[in-house]
Amino acid sequence: MRTLRADPWLVASSASLLGSAGPFVPEAVLATLAGAVLVTWGGVSWRALAVAAVCALVCWQRAALLVDDFEARRVAVRDQLGPPSVCAGRGRVVASPVRLGDALRSTIEFAELECDGRPVRIEVPMRAALFGGPAELTRGAEVFVLAKLGALGVFRNAAANDPAPAAARRDVVLSGGALSVEVLAPGTGLTAAIDRARAFVRGRIERTFAPLAAPLARALVLGENDLTDEDAEAFRQSGLSHLLAVSGTHLVFAVVTLVGALRAILLRFQRLARRVNVTRLASAVGVLLALGYADFSGGSGSAWRAAWMLVLVFIARAFERRPCPVRVFALTMLVGAVVDPLLVFDISFMLSLGATSGLLVLGRAWVARAEQIQSRPLRYLTISLAATTATMLPCTPILAVMSPELTLVGLAANVIAAPIGELVALPVCLTHAISSPLPVLETGLGLVGSGALLAVRTVAIASASVESLAFPSVDPTAWHLGLAALGAFAFLRDRLRPSEARASAFVWAATLAIGFQALEAGVRLPLRDGQTLRVSMLDVGQGDATLLELPSSQALLVDAGGFVGSPVNPGERVVLPWLRARRTERLSVVALSHPHPDHFGGLRAVVEQVEVGEFWDTGQGEAEGAGPEYAALIRALRERAVPIRRPDELCGRPRYFGAVRIDVIAPCPHFTPRRDANDNSLVLRVSYGKRRFLLTGDAEKHEEHELAERYGAALAADVLKVGHHGSRTSTTPAFLTLVQPSFATISCGVRNTFGHPHAESVATLSAARVGWLRTDRMGSLSFVTRGEQLDLYAFSFPR
Repeated sequence: MRTLRADPWLVASSASLLGSAGPFVPEAVLATLAGAVLVTWGGVSWRALAVAAVCALVCWQRAALLVDDFEARRVAVRDQLGPPSVCAGRGRVVASPVRLGDALRSTIEFAELECDGRPVRIEVPMRAALFGGPAELTRGAEVFVLAKLGALGVFRNAAANDPAPAAARRDVVLSGGALSVEVLAPGTGLTAAIDRARAFVRGRIERTFAPLAAPLARALVLGENDLTDEDAEAFRQSGLSHLLAVSGTHLVFAVVTLVGALRAILLRFQRLARRVNVTRLASAVGVLLALGYADFSGGSGSAWRAAWMLVLVFIARAFERRPCPVRVFALTMLVGAVVDPLLVFDISFMLSLGATSGLLVLGRAWVARAEQIQSRPLRYLTISLAATTATMLPCTPILAVMSPELTLVGLAANVIAAPIGELVALPVCLTHAISSPLPVLETGLGLVGSGALLAVRTVAIASASVESLAFPSVDPTAWHLGLAALGAFAFLRDRLRPSEARASAFVWAATLAIGFQALEAGVRLPLRDGQTLRVSMLDVGQGDATLLELPSSQALLVDAGGFVGSPVNPGERVVLPWLRARRTERLSVVALSHPHPDHFGGLRAVVEQVEVGEFWDTGQGEAEGAGPEYAALIRALRERAVPIRRPDELCGRPRYFGAVRIDVIAPCPHFTPRRDANDNSLVLRVSYGKRRFLLTGDAEKHEEHELAERYGAALAADVLKVGHHGSRTSTTPAFLTLVQPSFATISCGVRNTFGHPHAESVATLSAARVGWLRTDRMGSLSFVTRGEQLDLYAFSFPR
């Protein structure tokens, strides 16, 4: 048997990407790097391994420094600015504006800023995501902005992915809506010209494409993600999102076609062709076109990866070298890691990487076999399935991070939709972008492009509706992803002799399958030890969500946050990912403390995707009305035949979940009519061994007084979930004296405009020597006990 050979560039680039993830999941990354050394043992020189180790360490350190610096600036802005304020300042546009709905989103770098009449201390330029502004905004433009700005809000929850690396890539610490934007000096140079071209093409698409097709065309040509929620979900579920993503296919059509045409034209000038290497000249132009098109198409990670790939191919052609596919692939990874140490957190880049590795490792061999089929229709079908399967398999772990379920229907959907998307929609849409001088042609291309895109959309919607072929996916941990990366690297090595390669593939496939099963067992077993109660206050911004994970392997959810008029759904963004990460497929009880949107806004998303045993509710929302979203929640529960329990069924009847006892102690025996819902909050007392938790919803002084009169010292608890987000209307000294908590949790958001928690409540807690904890400062808070000792875990502790 020959010794395994591993391309040193592939080793170095893989180590670089892994190193970028090191600061956030160090154990998993170190284990993966150690595994990679074993995989390449004897097949790569010590010098190459040393270079790879240096690459990993450098990327590790750079990623850590970038995120630490970003977090320090984000926290400083948060503490300095407080709630969202009206701010005015002079700045410069530093990112290409993007159309979202009816407004542009641009990134402004402020050198000076004043908020509510107070100057903001800016030690380094401060960037803000601004929604709104004139259509003529381009990079480099000097602007004077009047806007309502607030510190960047991110959900920080221990069971979910850390949002800091992705936020640090964008480097935005403020966000808000523009009240007015005055252009002091227009942008100049190449980037400004590209932005003007983008704005022009955007306008022509809107004018000549069908309304339903225009967002799809903008995604395909400009990389703008402005699909409706329904369309975005359909493309994701059907596995067709890549057809709207800027990828290598775009650049091959747009750039390679132009370079080929330029070379053919230059060859016609014989004098020039005899003096100049035409191929080299055309390749040099191709380098510029590739980089320019990647920027024009939105500059996503996948676009830049494809551009770097083409740049390397053109450079090789210019020097009359035949590019090695694996070497080019490795160098694109290395260039990406050098330019952007946090690129590994760009989903589009990782999906592009996975798809390309699948084509290199699996696709070529599978397609070669399929081409031997004699029947033309069967050959075409088999080649399409082989190429689709080869690209989708390596992407499966990444797709599992994004979605709670995967579907086999994506294979058939791609066979049908890919030819329409890649052979019709893509060339038509790209040609449309340069056809405005010929209005008749532009209109015709708009009609054909609309038809092709709507056909792809129809396939996506139809495929997404086929539930019989969908299957749930586990939320992969960093260890799962590390094992997948290790397997991909092993398959991507230089191959053995064909017979040995086949045997090696089977061994690695079996090893990966066993490894995934072992890792999954390692995740699930500690979660179900039969003795531990975990009470977690999730970071849902300005709202409440509390999850109880019981020793009996059951789970109860109290509230799920929510924002009035916001497209952000904490149920989808926070609660469901937490449940997936904790392998919770069923909620024995979902309780709504009271019918206010910041408590029930995320519940319907949870109810529609997770099995629910029963629903506890005060009944006030249905009796007195609480708006259409609450009504939709109740309707969704009844459609699923979920029993709805009200206080008359819950009060005075302790519920036992194994050794855990839960008492509903207010409002009893029913809610008080025509009283504010806050003071009718469902109050739960949770007891396990010697430990107690008191969950008070948004209870204010009236309800606290009633609880004190009725229960007295029986209110004592180790942990108090403070009522009404720490408002001055709650947490009275008399009530706190009876509860005597060791810890008090306050659920509030970074961008809340109510000033929560109020200084009076904080002073009351401090005077009682209670340790108060805020989700806007610490992220999610989890209390873990076996009935004796009480341990606290937080996403982060203040420095």
